[in-house]
Amino acid sequence: MSLIESLFSRQPAPLIGLDISSSAIKMAELKQGKSKEWVLQKCAIEPLDHGWIVDGTIENFDEVLAALRRLLKRTGTKTKNIAMALSPSAVITKKMIVPAGLSDQELESQVEAEANQYIPFALEEASLDFCVVGPAANSPGDMEVLIAASRKEKVQDRLALAEAAGLKLTVMDVESYAGRLALSRLIAQLPNKGVGATVALFEVGSLATSMQVLRDDVVLYEREQPFGSSQLLKLIVRQYGLTMEEAVIKRRNADLPDDYGTAVLEPFVTGISNEIGRALQFFFTSTQHNSVDYIMLSGEAGIFTGLSKLVTAQTTFPCAVINPFEAMEIDQSVREKKLRIEAPAYMIACGLAMRRYQK
Repeated sequence: MSLIESLFSRQPAPLIGLDISSSAIKMAELKQGKSKEWVLQKCAIEPLDHGWIVDGTIENFDEVLAALRRLLKRTGTKTKNIAMALSPSAVITKKMIVPAGLSDQELESQVEAEANQYIPFALEEASLDFCVVGPAANSPGDMEVLIAASRKEKVQDRLALAEAAGLKLTVMDVESYAGRLALSRLIAQLPNKGVGATVALFEVGSLATSMQVLRDDVVLYEREQPFGSSQLLKLIVRQYGLTMEEAVIKRRNADLPDDYGTAVLEPFVTGISNEIGRALQFFFTSTQHNSVDYIMLSGEAGIFTGLSKLVTAQTTFPCAVINPFEAMEIDQSVREKKLRIEAPAYMIACGLAMRRYQK
């Protein structure tokens, strides 16, 4: 029935947040002190070669497993419980209204009975989970239930990787949900604790950029745009006559020609800024809103110098590349100088690690 125990379950035991994308594995491990202050205990990023993971599917299992083992060995973590996530495109989420007061068994039966109308594939092919959101706003005596479903192979893909690495997958989440959890802590640090602030979060990935607009913990708008850092690699391939594999290595090692900055990188960063501006316009034309209070950039946005200034200049809204570990205590085992550069890429891993303390 469930997506690995529960998509919405919370683990009080030590937990690693493990974010696997097409370009890297990112892990974060957090704890809370007696005063509830956050402490970053461990974090690391292990790059993956082009083609090892395609559309969220692990194509080169042994290579990805070896990369995960290298990451775990490098951090020295002893924690075995992990939280992972699937991309929003791999998970169907729907809200449904059911009568209040149902027993757990009755609720499960009703969810399964009604899930067929929301899921475009056979129920036996799905990993399905649900949680009660609360009383239905416009239907007295009923309650709102959120259901989530993914094809079983998507979950099994991640489960097999975890087990092969000697880990226990205890929470399977959705990337956008994990990102929102990490973002909520940063919004609380805004003036007036972020109350009433409209915040647009752009998580720049390899193949796509997700956009979420939130206000007071309510999602006003969500959209995924088909642009990401992989387009930079394609520009490098075209500009210098390289293979994709060569472009990945040369970019990773900063081994590109002297004109790379002006001929390739600067136009690409300008292009990302334009795409962010267009995405905001979609939001404005699709809703009653015509402005945001803050634009926050995460994911691979942190490696593109000047992007936030360009976005501010184009949109007129304040924009910043965010650090999900802002105002946390950093364990002495974490290299802070390296972390300052890589921090925006940890947004999802940070949110997954925070699941340990969510009820």
